[in-house]
Amino acid sequence: SKMTVKAVKMPCTSANVYTKVPDGGWGWTVAFAFFVVEALTYGIIKSFGVFFNDLMESFDETNSRISWIISICVFVQTFTAPLSTVLSNRFGHRLVVMAGGLLVSTGMVIASFARSVVDMYVTIGVVSGLGYCLSFLPTVTILSQYFDKRRSLVTAVASTGECFAVFSFAPAITALKEQIGWRYSMLSVGVLQLGITACGSLLRPIIIREQEEVKAQPPEESTETKYMLENEQTCTSIESIDSGVDITTSPSNVPGKTKAEPKSEEPKQHGQNPVENNSTPPEPKTKLLDFSVMRDYSFICYAFFGLFATLGFFAPSLYIIPLSRSLGIGKDHSAYILSAMAIAEVFGRIFAGWVLNKKPIRKIYIELICVILLSVALVAFPFASGFWGLMICSVYFGFMLGTVAGTHIPLLAEDDVVGIERMSSAAGVYVFIQSLAGLAGPPLAGVLVDTTKNYSSAFYSCAAGMVLGAVFLALVRPCKTGLCHQQQQQQVEESTAGPPPELPDDFIDMDIGKAENSGKGSDSV
Repeated sequence: SKMTVKAVKMPCTSANVYTKVPDGGWGWTVAFAFFVVEALTYGIIKSFGVFFNDLMESFDETNSRISWIISICVFVQTFTAPLSTVLSNRFGHRLVVMAGGLLVSTGMVIASFARSVVDMYVTIGVVSGLGYCLSFLPTVTILSQYFDKRRSLVTAVASTGECFAVFSFAPAITALKEQIGWRYSMLSVGVLQLGITACGSLLRPIIIREQEEVKAQPPEESTETKYMLENEQTCTSIESIDSGVDITTSPSNVPGKTKAEPKSEEPKQHGQNPVENNSTPPEPKTKLLDFSVMRDYSFICYAFFGLFATLGFFAPSLYIIPLSRSLGIGKDHSAYILSAMAIAEVFGRIFAGWVLNKKPIRKIYIELICVILLSVALVAFPFASGFWGLMICSVYFGFMLGTVAGTHIPLLAEDDVVGIERMSSAAGVYVFIQSLAGLAGPPLAGVLVDTTKNYSSAFYSCAAGMVLGAVFLALVRPCKTGLCHQQQQQQVEESTAGPPPELPDDFIDMDIGKAENSGKGSDSV
């Protein structure tokens, strides 16, 4: 293709060409870039709770209205996922991620000068939200293309970037606010997020070309001799093409061409003229966004799992500090609880990647067990009392959150869902469906808190969504096996039926002749 030719001419932007999935190589650099992108995207989103009380005091707003900042951000991030897929397929993952990094940084820097919560909705919610989408999704997609056998483990380890970010950013931003205030602290975070652009420059595209068996071609003279012998057997010559006779043994049947050319190794379709050596057949166009995954029942169930499970992803980390403050825990200790949750999530992600890397294993069932245990963790928060009780619940929740959050998108590449071939489009549609929960989750929890005057209600709503997600996740494998079984039965029925019996060419002529003879006999009578 034209893009490949240009890539070869410019080594700095050239694609990596492999005969098979490398399971390493430049993929380790991409894994490091994904680690940093995770830290500067989801790590910042989960650490945003440290600004929660400051924004309520500065803008004199309620919990629910402040929660809309992250809610709009998550909604825009997930709602625009198909746009991210289209842009990545059109312009490449590198340029899209670099543009996303600029948007993320710009939105956060402008938000530090906001004078109302509505300004936050636009800057962090819309501008940074779009940047988060353009930064995260293309990075995790191209990382999955560099790995096959180690995909689950590498993706899980690289995704711990957000955990280390929460562990380090939460106390660091808290201490920074005491020195320079929340506005300059947010400005510093925005400048730091420019690192996403640098990570985007490391995402070199990958091309997998299967190694073809190259057959040794005989010399040109021997090839011409071969065709001369073939033409002698048919009592013809290569020059007889000009007489209008179609010679099937000739290497070229195009009138006016008299020079023999070697036959193409690929079989020709019936009635199709051979293609000259200096021309290449047009490559099939790649779909910018493949919505055929919506006809796959297993993917639909998995998308509903992501829709409801998203309710439990962001709200706990957003409300853990306000919950700890309501229990009489100080600011410093509240930040330590959030940091402990982040460290536990690191071990959860690594553990999940290690388990899912084992073979043979049905990864979808391991994910289901982790989702069920995560639901239990969410229910346990309202029963916590004191610093250590809340710390134990946070560590348990962080570990189980790591087992789910670090694997639910890479599992789209498994055959139980859609497979690696359709993962790029499936990831865009999947994250797009999650946008509804991302929009409704934090504000719903905020409304419940304002109504009940109790932060425990927010965790109950997250647990309810996670339980519904577990139900749909349990249906993924049965839907996949059921459809495959039906397709196999249809194929068996078609093969047993067989094609209709072929009739001889003169069958109709014989019947017509008999009919004519019988007609003449009746006339003579």
